[in-house]
Amino acid sequence: MITNETINHAIDYILRHINEELSVGDVASHCHFSKYHFSRMFKEETGESVYAFIRRLKLEQSAFRLKIEPDKAVTEIGYEFGYSPSNYSWMFRQQYQTTPVHFRRNCFQETLRHPFMHREHFLLETFEECSQKIEIRTLPDYYVLYERRIGSYHQLSGQWQEFMDKYRAYVTDDTKYFERTFDDPAITSSDRCLYDICMSVDRAAGLENTCTIEGGKCAVYAYKGLGKYIYAAYQTIFHIWLPRVPYVLDYRSGFDIYHMVDSGSGYMELDICLPLQ
Repeated sequence: MITNETINHAIDYILRHINEELSVGDVASHCHFSKYHFSRMFKEETGESVYAFIRRLKLEQSAFRLKIEPDKAVTEIGYEFGYSPSNYSWMFRQQYQTTPVHFRRNCFQETLRHPFMHREHFLLETFEECSQKIEIRTLPDYYVLYERRIGSYHQLSGQWQEFMDKYRAYVTDDTKYFERTFDDPAITSSDRCLYDICMSVDRAAGLENTCTIEGGKCAVYAYKGLGKYIYAAYQTIFHIWLPRVPYVLDYRSGFDIYHMVDSGSGYMELDICLPLQ
């Protein structure tokens, strides 16, 4: 868990500007620290240097765009993240041992391998099945208490229990529970996924680790099923639904809103909320 709020603010800044020119000095300056001192703090909290973190996220986000925008030119996607055509191909190969073109051609098959439940088999829904579960809504902003993690989604159930035990005193009848996601586990290594466990709180509570989840226009997928198949629902949206609809994902972070969880069976009901441009 990342407990240093300066580092969390730095990560938020990086995510907001990931498709812009971004240096270690830019991020350190934003956090009002010297580059040396900030770099040391960042490495201690995340296990990565600031430069490596920015580089990895840029390439992961570009790979995600290759996946969900199959008709957009590879060079255009690379350019959006600050890469020239030759540099993008070289940097991409360094991270994924393949070219952007080859990645796009094969990403569907890679998606069908569950990243942290290797023995699980699943099928993606058809476009019609997926469309029946999706509504386009305008959602409000949500003020939340959160804890940020870097690791595998496979650890979530235990982390949620710890979170609930720690902050039980702030739970009311109106409390909502959220999970904010920043990457696609079909692309990001399972031990480097970045996510926030959150619950709504009153601003008057005076807690430090709070933030606002930005709402706005979203595609909202109503999920009902076992937790281990949420991955398949996401991949259906990315591979089957998005390429066939007149919507483009925004660069804002997606999030889940939990409505019901049965810890015994693993059954849950939640809304998968993906921001749209």
